[in-house]
Amino acid sequence: MLKSYEAIVENGQVTWTLDQPTMESARVIVTIVEDLSPRLPKRRTASPVIAGLGKTIGDVVSPMVDEQDWECLK
Repeated sequence: MLKSYEAIVENGQVTWTLDQPTMESARVIVTIVEDLSPRLPKRRTASPVIAGLGKTIGDVVSPMVDEQDWECLK
């Protein structure tokens, strides 16, 4: 039966992160995960050319146009 254990290898030394295997010897398969840092989505920012130039017209929650003027509701 295959069991998985997480470890970090630094300078050829293995450091177990959680559980350490309890066997005397075993045949292992090693999978290398190159990036150790967690992947966070990149935050988008406005171009410096347009940053700070936007205006909010009207209320952000309510519609800008009266419901009577909505063609799709007729």
